[in-house]
This record gives sequence, structure tokens and C-alpha cells, in this order.
Amino acid sequence: MAQCVQSVQELIPDSFVPCVAALCSDEAERLTRLNHLSFAELLRPFSRLTSEVHMRDPNNQLHVIKNLKIAVSNIITQPPHPGAIRKLLSDVVSGSQPAEGLVANVITAGDYDLNISATTPWFESYRETFLQSMPASDHEFLNHYLACMLVASSSEAEPVEQFSKLSQEQHRIQHNSDYSYPKWFIPNTLKYYVLLHDVSAGDEQRAESIYEEMKQKYGTQGCYLLKINSRTSNRASDEQIPDPWSQYLQKNSIQNQESYEDGPCTVTSNKNSDSNLLSLDGLDNEVKDGLPNNFRVHPLQLDPSSDSSNSIDGPDHVKSASSLHETKKTNTGIIHGACLTLTDHDRIRQFIQEFTFRGLLPHIEKTIRQLNDQLISRKGLSRSLFSATKKWFSGSKVPEKSINDLKNTSGLLYPPEAPELQIRKMADLCFLVQHYDLAYNCYHTAKKDFLNDQAMLYAAGALEMAAVSAFLQPGAPRPYPAHYMDTAIQTYRDICKNMVLAERCVLLSAEILKSQSKYSEAAALLIRLTSEQNTWKGMDSDLRSALLLEQAAHCFINMKSPMVRKYAFHMILAGHRFSKAGQKKHALRCYCQAMQVYKGKGWSLAEDHINFTIGRQSYTLRQLDNAVSAFRHILINESKQSAAQQGAFLREYLYVYKNVSQLSPDGPLPQLPLPYINSSATRVFFGHDRRPADGEKQAATHVSLDQEYDYESSQQWRELEEQVVALVNKGVIPSNFHPTQYCLNSYSDNSKFPLAVVEEPITVEVAFRNPLKVPLLLTDLSLLWKFQPKDFSGKNNEEVKELVTSEPEMIGTEVISEFLINSEESKVARLKLFPHHIGELHILGVVYNLGTIQSSMTVDGIGAPPGCHTEKHSLSMLVRGRQDLEIQGPRLNNTKEEKTSIKYGPDRRLDPIITEEMPLLEVFFIHFPTGLLCGEIRKAYVEFVNVSKCPLTGLKVVSKRPEFFTFGGNTAVLTPLSPSASENCSAYKTAVTDAASVCTAFTSSASSVDFGIGVGSHPEVIPVPLPDTVLLPGASVQLPMWLRGPDEEGVHEINFLFYYESVKKLPKIRHRILRHTAVICTSRSLNVRATVCRSNSLEDEEGRGGNMLVFVDVENVNTSEASVKEFHIVQVSSSSKHWKLHKSVNLSENKDAKLGSREKGKFCFKAIRCKEKEVATQSSEKYTFADIIFGNEQIISSASPCADFFYRSLSSELKKSQVQPSVHTEKHSAADAVRLIQKCSAVDLNVVILWKAYVVEDSKQLILEGQHHIILHTIGKEAFSYPQKQEPPEMELLKFFRSENTTVSSRPSVEQFSNLIKTSLHYPESFNHPFHQKSLCLVPVTLLLSNCSEADVDVIVDLRHKPTSPESLEIHGSFTWLGQTQYKLRLKGEEIHSLQLKACFVHTGVYNLGTPRVFAKLSDQLTVVETSQQNSMPALIIINNV
Repeated sequence: MAQCVQSVQELIPDSFVPCVAALCSDEAERLTRLNHLSFAELLRPFSRLTSEVHMRDPNNQLHVIKNLKIAVSNIITQPPHPGAIRKLLSDVVSGSQPAEGLVANVITAGDYDLNISATTPWFESYRETFLQSMPASDHEFLNHYLACMLVASSSEAEPVEQFSKLSQEQHRIQHNSDYSYPKWFIPNTLKYYVLLHDVSAGDEQRAESIYEEMKQKYGTQGCYLLKINSRTSNRASDEQIPDPWSQYLQKNSIQNQESYEDGPCTVTSNKNSDSNLLSLDGLDNEVKDGLPNNFRVHPLQLDPSSDSSNSIDGPDHVKSASSLHETKKTNTGIIHGACLTLTDHDRIRQFIQEFTFRGLLPHIEKTIRQLNDQLISRKGLSRSLFSATKKWFSGSKVPEKSINDLKNTSGLLYPPEAPELQIRKMADLCFLVQHYDLAYNCYHTAKKDFLNDQAMLYAAGALEMAAVSAFLQPGAPRPYPAHYMDTAIQTYRDICKNMVLAERCVLLSAEILKSQSKYSEAAALLIRLTSEQNTWKGMDSDLRSALLLEQAAHCFINMKSPMVRKYAFHMILAGHRFSKAGQKKHALRCYCQAMQVYKGKGWSLAEDHINFTIGRQSYTLRQLDNAVSAFRHILINESKQSAAQQGAFLREYLYVYKNVSQLSPDGPLPQLPLPYINSSATRVFFGHDRRPADGEKQAATHVSLDQEYDYESSQQWRELEEQVVALVNKGVIPSNFHPTQYCLNSYSDNSKFPLAVVEEPITVEVAFRNPLKVPLLLTDLSLLWKFQPKDFSGKNNEEVKELVTSEPEMIGTEVISEFLINSEESKVARLKLFPHHIGELHILGVVYNLGTIQSSMTVDGIGAPPGCHTEKHSLSMLVRGRQDLEIQGPRLNNTKEEKTSIKYGPDRRLDPIITEEMPLLEVFFIHFPTGLLCGEIRKAYVEFVNVSKCPLTGLKVVSKRPEFFTFGGNTAVLTPLSPSASENCSAYKTAVTDAASVCTAFTSSASSVDFGIGVGSHPEVIPVPLPDTVLLPGASVQLPMWLRGPDEEGVHEINFLFYYESVKKLPKIRHRILRHTAVICTSRSLNVRATVCRSNSLEDEEGRGGNMLVFVDVENVNTSEASVKEFHIVQVSSSSKHWKLHKSVNLSENKDAKLGSREKGKFCFKAIRCKEKEVATQSSEKYTFADIIFGNEQIISSASPCADFFYRSLSSELKKSQVQPSVHTEKHSAADAVRLIQKCSAVDLNVVILWKAYVVEDSKQLILEGQHHIILHTIGKEAFSYPQKQEPPEMELLKFFRSENTTVSSRPSVEQFSNLIKTSLHYPESFNHPFHQKSLCLVPVTLLLSNCSEADVDVIVDLRHKPTSPESLEIHGSFTWLGQTQYKLRLKGEEIHSLQLKACFVHTGVYNLGTPRVFAKLSDQLTVVETSQQNSMPALIIINNV
């Protein structure tokens, strides 16, 4: 239980005090009423004795009584009405609330820190009022009147006669059978005569003489002169006198019972109904039936005006009822005791002392002695202390038991003079004067007697008081007999059906157990009385149960090891019962206290229930903010409730919210809890939505909110933009460059303020989530923003305009009329703003009406709240509110300080700066393919449209795959035919050839500069050839675009970034971009591989050496059986600065080279060096193109698009070769030698194979065209048209030691040396010689030596070589060179030298003349290496005999 102001040792004596009646004359009552008090109320603050009192017990032992208190009350002849007691108790509890600003008691138990109110004053007030308002009963005498004060005034005509009348009246009330109430302790009641004297108005001498007369008549012990009203009430304001009465009157009489403020106290009989209403000052002097009307009705009697059967008609009643309210209103300002001085206070105090010392206590002492003597004199054969009484007085009982059953023995009644009752009377008297030893013995004796008679009500009473007496005995000779109390409670409750007495037992016993720290037993006792049984239902049951459950909860929390969850559970039960009893504030307090325990512990259903109840109670008490907060908690936590329950919660919340918002309709919009908004997932998109595809027109993909964020692709776009910005800014990226971001999300860099363009929409995608199982309907959903107009041009910077929050001419706002989020659904809403002015925009959040569309139903006892219309769609139940978008920026982790603390950077995605108008480009692709063959050329068209009001210029496109497309070189026609007109034409520029010239090549030349491929330029950045380089507002232009299918099969994503600028230079935005991602699927077509080798013939037509043979293998690797029927190789072209194809060597009869599925073809071409005039300098980048045609139409390979794609493939090849690092060597001379020797085996011949494919698609034959490129670098090394897969290197063992020779050898390889000198033998294929005439045959042979390098070469020719292997001897035979056997020569760069040799044969046969060994070295080098002749054909000669 909670802490109490009084200890149990103080509480019990104060609850059971001697009761004294007061019977006043009307004049005496008038004197006390001058102080707004009745006589009984006048005495109440002084009713406790200030000193100890002594009396003697029956054994003549001195007994000390401490802090004795007496209770004086007016005589009331009607017992209190139970309903009125209930109302009084309810008012007492509701009137006692926790003090404002009360410091709560913090209890730490385990991981709980609870703020708990340490005291419960409402319970103490209830307990005090309950014990005081208990009606007197026949089985006990504790609250029976022991004495009666008869009060008359000295101002009366005959005061002594008035005393006689009062005395007779008291006698009549006590002994007349008409009056069963009030109850009197003994027949011989003490009468004490009090003469009231008004000091300010009365005659003091007369008062003294009357008092003397009284003393003569009643004795000095039985009367008293009390002087009051020492000052007049009009002087009351002069001096401040304390008011000790207010606390008693407010605490004990909320409705001011027992006082005149009770209003219309009515006489129960309806006789003389004209005068049955007291006047408001309570001074009705008429006495009906000789009884003053001020005590005819108990103050707790219910007002009959509330009972229809006793309704009183008449104007007086209406008048007094209405004035009653006014009286109550003014009651708080009434000063009590206005005519009393402090001397008067002392006089009253002295009067109580005198009355107690001289009157009451001697009377009690005498009565105890009498009872004791009676009982002892009757003591006989019985076992108990006073048990003889049974035998002597057995005949006077009325023990007519109808049933032997114990359950009905509560009906047994004793007559007043029964000895058992005399024992009980003595016990009660001893108890009232704190003689607990004697009291316990008497109770114990009486208990036995009652149990023997099975008088259970009497027995229960004796058990109850025996237990209390045992506890209160000084020195604690025996332990507290709790089982006595348990038996008493059980008897009262189950047998006697008297819950009031049972409750008194529980209250007392619980206090006693609490004082002994037996909290567990106390809690069990309190809980036992709270069960809802049929015998005890109704509001009083609920109020009692609530208070007892609350005290049980406090028991649990005050245990040695606090039981926190039990505390919380019983607090909830108490709150529930408080609510049923109409005590809304207490109910709310209990639930709030219990919430501390359940909060955040995962008991979500319990939490929901508590919050819901707190919400309802707060709403009832008009604490609307608390109600909203509680309902908000139910909705925002992940609820495990059923859908119907959640729907009820939501409707209740909306209803409460609506009431709150109606209180302040012009106030700021409240924050709504639903739906959840994932602020970090908010995305912002700047610009118009993408247009859908229109027939053959396909809009650029650009950026949209439908695209998922991909870090890699965003990096690629950034690199592309940096490339083009660097090119525009002469190779340097400006320091203030920030990559363009059209879509901002949680992954993008949001540290800078984003830039938006005026008149272009801003779309904000807000991610909503509905956590409930019921759908949510958002209506009139829009963005909340504030805008600050600014001028960024640098003028008027001083003037800052006011913030604007709702002007549509500044910012247009899109409103979504209805947005439905289904149960537990996540859904995004895209909301647009249309800026019409430049400045700074701040998007704050969203504003909407929240509602639900679920039909209303009653769940878990929760119906629709009052005033809530329950239609099929509760669309009327909408509340307007807002939610803010607050985005936390990324955590900073750069500096040491940031790493050691938690700091977050800014996220400015919702704070765009609106800048001046910019041009806006839209790009459309016409006839853009989705599938191509590898190498296929297709002509498409691109349309550029300027949809803004500003001209744009500087249009460029940048891509990582420049070899995929071209707009044509400078030689291309800039104004092509429309796409429809050129649909069936070839993509190439062609010329008709005559049949005669098919064998040889057509040559032409072109510069790479014409095709945008210059030295050191950016091949990825391609200027778009706009006419006049400017696109005016609203203008559109169509340009051809040739595409070539990538060489690798598969799906290719190719990114195009279009870059453009405004003609007018703006400070904020320098350029804009447009993105497009093309997805192309390529399928296999042809594989081409080629090698080049030196021709054995050393001279060409013009007598110069250095012809080469080019071998080209073409294979049809297309796998789609149905569509592609065959490939035709229509032309092979070469492009080189130094070489050109001259003619086809193996041209077959059939000019068309056809390749069916999986077929291979082999071509051999002769290549010659270009003529001097055709060979240009390196810097001019002129390439010679030579075309060898297999059809009757020449494709001009030096024009667009053939040359474009050739140059693009060349530049991408060069880029790859540049990536490979060059080996750094120490000796420059050695490196130069390598370079020279490598150069002689290098060849820069590029071959372009042009083809047509015949495809059947939808029973239509199409002709596809394409080209493949082969770049031949080295003689004898095979080159491919398709990228070769790199074989992964084999795993090697790790080496843990350093190899000794770490330097890279700078010596040229044997293979490179072998290409230094080209040798060729010229001799007759057969030679006839008459061996019979001349035995030696001499054949002249010419050995041609050609220096392939540009440096001087020293050559040694050695003819002494003999074949070592016997096979070569057998096959070729043996011969001998005649003459000089070794030649040493120096050949200048590219010089051809011939040696005349003679070979000598001795018989016929086939001989191999290729035996000379040729050694070469560079003139400035020491190393000599033999040249390799293995790749030249064997020089066979046939010697015939004739």
C-alpha cells in the first residue's frame, strides 16, 4: 500500500472515537450560524484533547489515554441513505487529486525506473469518510452515542425551561419506539447542559446568573457556560483570524453535509409540505411535532427532488434548487468563525477539555465498572470469563432459528439486555478509551459465546475487533491474529452478505499487515474483496475495487524485491474499475502509471490497450493533446492487432483529431502520424517527363524516376560529362564543375544546392508506407514549400524579398485528389511543383487529408465514438495535417574529428535553386534498330528539337563506343533525304563500274581530319553537325546517323550523352546534358582473319621491290538458320598510308564470292607500295584507299560511312595499343636498333571487307550491308576482325628469391633479324647439259639481297654451307659453288644488291640451290645474326642430260 500520513497506530484510534450527540435550541443554533457553522461544526477543530487523560479500569489500575478525540454531531433521526453515502464517497475521491507539481517517488527495480506517486491522498480521504459515514448497527456499539450535549442560548426567555424541553426531546428520541435511529450506547445516556452566550450582543450578568442556576440544578460536572462571538461580523475584515474549520468542512462534507449549505433538506413525511423546506440559512424556527427540523433528516439522505415518487411541486422548490447552485458557487468565499476571536477559540478548546474530563470520561469509567460488576456477579459455572451470563439470561433470548444452516444464522438477534451484548458493550467501551488489553479479553470471550450460538454477524464483529485490539496492545504480548480477520471478512461477505463491514475489515487488516511489511498478504487481502460477485455490483463496487486494487498494486511495488509487472497489471485493473465508477481522472492516472512498465518492452497488445484507454479518458476529460498523443502511439508502433481493431483505433484517432483541429482552425497544421514516410528514400527529379515512343520515333531515354539507381552507370555518365566539359574548356575541368544530376536520391551527392530551371517542373517522389491492416485514403495531397525570390544576376543583391509559402504565381503546386494506400502497402507518390520565378525554393513536406474507407464496426467493445457518423465510407472523417520531410545527410568521415564523433553532412536535395531559363533539347531516333548483325551498317535518323524559348548551340555527343555510330564526315551531304525516301537505298556511297576493270583496284584518298579523327583529339566527343551550329527555339533538325553492329555478339548497352549550351552565358548553369542509352542485340555474321607475307618476286611493275601478299580467310559463322540465307563479299578495300591492294590473285570465274551457312572462303591479294606522290607525310594523316570489287558496283570506301567506321575502329585500336606500357631500356643505341629492326617487319595495312547478307523476314527479302576491319601490323602475324579472348595465364609457383638477371634484354630477336635482309635466287628452272661431252655443268645464279630496313646493314654471304642431314643429301643431291666463297657487303637503307654466282653440278638430278647462308648486322652494332630463309620456298633446279 501507499504511504499514509497517519500510522496505523494513529489511524485506528482516530477511526473509533466516543460519539456525542448535540441537541440545540433554535436560538443557540442561530448564534453559531452567525459564524456560518452549526454547533457540531463549531466544535470539530477542537475535538482532540491536547493533553493526556487518566482514568481507572475496573481493577482500579490507572490507565493513560493519549490523543483522545471525540466526535460531536447533530442528532439525525433517519439513517443515512446508501446512495447518498456512495455519492459522498465518490465526490471525496474525485475531489482529491494528486497535487500539482508533486515530486514523484522514483523507484528503480531491475531495468525499470518508475515515477510513482508515493502517497494516495484520495484513498486516505475515502477511508476516513467511509469509516466516519458507517451507519450505526445493532451488533456493535462503537458508533453509538455515549452522551448528549443539550445547548441553549443565554438570550432565550427561559433557558432552564428550554433545557428541560431539550432533555425531554432527547429522552423521547432515545426511548420512543418510533425512533430506531440514532443508536444509544446505554439507556442512561449522559446529558451535558451547555449555555451559549453571545459576548458581543448578550447580557453577561444574566448569563452568569443562569449558569449559577444550572449548576444548582445539574451539578458543576454536568453543565458549562460557553462564551462565543466576542466580535461582530462586520468587524471581521479588520483582523485576520485563522480559519481551522475550512479543512474539515471541505474534506468531510464535499456537499457540506451536516451544514446549512446542504440546501433543500426535506422532511420525509409530506405532511405540511408547504413548510418542509429549510430556508437557506438553516434558521427555520418552527418546531413540528416538538422536534426541531434541523435534525429530522440525515444529511446523507438523497435529495427527494431526484426521486420522481417524492417530487415536490411548488415555486419554492425551484427557487431554492436554483439558489443552491449559487450558494455552492459562493461557498468557497465564505469565512467561517467570523465572529470568533482567538480567545473564543481557546474557550471552545477549554469547553471540550472540561466536557471530556468532568463529564464524558467519568461517565465511561462508571459504565465500564457497572458492566464489569454485572458480568462478574453473574459469573458461575461457565468456562469463559463472563460466561455465567448465558445461563442467567438464556430465557430472555429470541433465538428462533428457522434453519440450522450456518448461512442463515446471521439472522439471530439478541435483545439489548442480553449478557453477550453486555460483554460486547464493555469491550467496545474499553476499545474507545484505548484499554486494548481488557478490550481484547472481552472480545475474545464474546467471540466464543457468539460462535456457540452461531450468531455469525456478532461473532464476525467480535473477531474483527479482537484482532485489532490484539495488534494495538502495548508491548505486543501476542502476535496479530490475521486469521481472525480472514474469518471475519469471510463471514461478513459470504454469510452476512454485508460488504460494507467486510470492506472495513479489509481496510484495517491491510493497514496492519502493511505496518508489519507483510505486503504480499496485504495485497492478497485487498484483491480478494475486488471480485465482481452478484452480491456486490454497481458503482460503489467499482469505486471500492478500484481503490483496493490500486493499494494492492502499491503493495507489490513496495515489497523488498518489487514486483513491477504485478504492480502495472493491478494498476490497469484499478484504472478499469475507476473508469467504470466514473472517476475518469483517476482512471487516466492509473493507466499512465502502468504505461511506464509496459512501454517499450515489446508487449505491443498491452501497450495498444493502455494507449487506447488513455486516449479515450483524456478525450473525455478534454485533454485533447494527450488524447491525440496516445492514439498516435497506437498507430505508429508496429501493431499486431487485427484489421478490425486497427480500423477502430484509426477512426477513434481521426474523431479525436478532428475535435482538436476544430478548436484552433486557424492554427498551424498538425503533424500526422500516418502513413509512414521514408524520408531518406525521397527522390527529386528536375525536368519534364519523358515522352512515349511515337511510331518509328523513339525519344531519348534520358533520366526518369522509373530508372533504378546504379552506381557504375552514374560514374560512366559522370566520366562522359567530364570528357566533354574538359574538351570544351581546352582540356581542363573547371574547379566549380559539378556533374549534372537530374534525379537526386539517397545515393547521389546532395551536398550542394541542386539547380532547377524556371518553368520546368520539379517532381518529388515521396515513399509512403501504411503499417496498418486497413487502407488509408489521402486526399488533396500536395507538397508544402516556402520560396524566396532572388535575382542571381548580381543586381539588387541587397534587397531580399519576403518568403512566400502559398502563391501559385510564384510556384504552381500539383494536387493529387485521391491517393489510396492499401493495408501494409508501400507506395510512392509523385508530386510536382512548377516554378515560375527565379529564387530559392525549400520543399518542407507534404500536406493532405487523412481518412480511411473501411466500413465501421464495433470491435472489442470499442464502438464508434459519439458523434461519429458510421457510413459505408467514412469519408466525412478526414483530418487535414502535414508531415515534414527531414532527410539526414551522410555521416562525415574525412577528418580525425569527424571520425571520432558522429557528425552528419547536409542533404540539400529538397532545397533547389531556381535559375534563369535555359534551352531544352529533345532527341528522337527514327528507324533506330534493336538488333544488328556484327559489323552490319544501318542508316538511321536523329531528330533534334529545341522545346524551350532559348536558342541552343555547341551540340556535341559523347560516347564510350564511338565506333558504333557516325553522323558522317565533312564530305557527307548535310541535308539528307527524309527517312522514308531513303528507306530502301544503300547506306553506302556507290559508283557503277565497268566489267573490264574488275581485277585491279580503284584508288582514292581521304584525310582522317575530315572525319573528326585528328591527332590528339578526343575520338569519343563528336560534334553534331547542326546547320549554322545553332538550334533556334521551337526548331527541329533531322540528321542521318549510321550505325555499325559491334564485333562481339550479345546485348550491348551504348550510352550517348548529348551536351549543349545556351547562346547566352548564364552564371549558374553553363551547359545542359541529355542522356540516351541504346540497347543493341548483335548476332554473329562473319569471322575474318588475314595475314600478310612478303612476295618472293623482288620487283614490281616499276622495278621496285617490296611486294606483299595478303591472305584473307572469311567464314560465315551466322547461326540463325532461318533468316540469313547467305553472305556475299562484294568488295575488299585497303586503307593505308604506304600500301594499297593492287589486285586479286585467285579471282574465280564467279565474280560474286558467296558464303552459305558455315562456309569459308579464302582470298589472296597482291599489295604494293603507294607511289611517291600518293605517299603523304605523316602529319597530313592522308590515307590511300584501294577498292577491289567483286560485284558491278563500287562502294567508295573513302567516303562516309565506310571511312568513318574504318577511322573509328583504327582510333580505338590505337587507343588499346597506347595503353600497353613501353619497356624502358637503358641503352639507347640498343633500343634504336630494336626499333629499326622491328620497323622492317612492320606493315600498316588495313583491310576492309564489305559484304551483303540476304535475309528473309516475314516473307520479304531484305539486303543487309556491313563491313569488317582487319588491321595488319606485322608481316607473318595473323590478324582478326573480332576481338580475341584472352586465355587466363597458367598458375605459376611463387618465387622467393630474386632472379640474377633482372634486366630486360634489349637485343633484337632472331625472328626480327631474319626480316632485315630479304634474299632471292634467280636461276633457270631447268638446265640441259651434255654430260657425255663435258662432265662439269656450270649454271649462272643471281643472288638478290634486299635491305628491308632504312639503316645501313653489313651482310656476309657464306657459300661454304653443307647440308648436314643425310635426308637432304639423298633428296636434293650435292653440288658446289665455284668462285669466291664469302662476300662481305654493306647495303644502304632499302638498297637492292645482286651477286653473280656459279653452281657446279656433276650429274643430272633435282637440286636445292637455297644453301647460301646470309648473316646481317646493323653497321653500328656488334651482334651478327643469320637471316632466316625457312619461310622462303626451296630453290629447286632440274639438271637434264642431253
